[in-house]
Amino acid sequence: MADNLAISNSYLPKKIHAKKMAQLNFGGVIENVTTREEFPLAHALDVLKNETIAVIGYGVQGPGQALNMRDNGFNVIVGQRRNSPTWQKALNDGWQDGVNLFEIEEAASRGTIIAYLLSDAGQIALWPTIKPYLTTGKTLYFSHGFGITYKEQTGIIPPPEVDVILVAPKGSGTSLRRLFVAGQGLNSSYAVFQDASGKALEKALAMGIGVGSGFLFETDFKKEVYSDLTGERGILMGALAGLIEAQYNLLRRRGHSPSEAFNETVEELTQSLVPLIAENGMDWMFANTSTTAQRGALDWKGRFRDITAPLFEELYDSVAAGKEATRVITEGSKPDYRAKLNAELAEIGNSELWQAGKVVRSLRPKQ
Repeated sequence: MADNLAISNSYLPKKIHAKKMAQLNFGGVIENVTTREEFPLAHALDVLKNETIAVIGYGVQGPGQALNMRDNGFNVIVGQRRNSPTWQKALNDGWQDGVNLFEIEEAASRGTIIAYLLSDAGQIALWPTIKPYLTTGKTLYFSHGFGITYKEQTGIIPPPEVDVILVAPKGSGTSLRRLFVAGQGLNSSYAVFQDASGKALEKALAMGIGVGSGFLFETDFKKEVYSDLTGERGILMGALAGLIEAQYNLLRRRGHSPSEAFNETVEELTQSLVPLIAENGMDWMFANTSTTAQRGALDWKGRFRDITAPLFEELYDSVAAGKEATRVITEGSKPDYRAKLNAELAEIGNSELWQAGKVVRSLRPKQ
């Protein structure tokens, strides 16, 4: 597995590698990281000055990336199905029909960089439509390694005469846009899968700066999707949601009120502790809580780590074996998937836990 996942720098031009990247030491592990200092916006604009970036998909990542690039001065167009909800969303965001908003095929024809930002299922479905427009000299851009990594299942195999690159913001498109508007940046990973032009690396870094990345760290398509699928199913979403439900349900069974159970499970986590972690790290958060909280957290964290470690191993193995990809593709392609998904989400939203959260959030002081 390690050999299959090894990052190769063989495609990196040495002069670009030295000039446009900083090497950071993470406890003895050296990583290539690019910031706006090494790769300023002015240089990114120069790299892509002759490119037309066609954003295909205006759902999760599309709006944030497209709007940020437009505001940064790049030549961006959007491709969507006319009269769809996302077409109207694009119009509401200021994209103009026939100027920088087109039907998907027209946008793919006009674009020299095709930013393929549909959902994974959407990418599979639309691939036969997009592939003919990937002619010599064009660039195919992803924000997720799924389609390429699991190509045997997705059928997404780019022609050899195009560059294939990736920039994956570490958060939602909504967060990417909000941070950009606030003058900040969301960290992103970048990768080059195919370098037909000899300029794929520069294009990837320029796109990363253009979409509003705070800094860019090097990866490859496989590592990106393995870490992403593990993170989503693990601590970022699946594990977090499961732990929240477990503690809330325990407190309710032991006689605590909904508001008390919610406040001690979610409100303090999101409004107080996570911001402290984001500011200076877990140790700093511990240092800024009571001695009772410190001692209890330090005594119990190892037990939670050790009891969940086998589950994380199982999860990663499932991702690496392609089982999670198979499930995503199989379930996502069913005609009733959206209805079933909405029912699952409604079950969460209508639960006492998150109804309590709705009430507690309404009581927060207005800004």
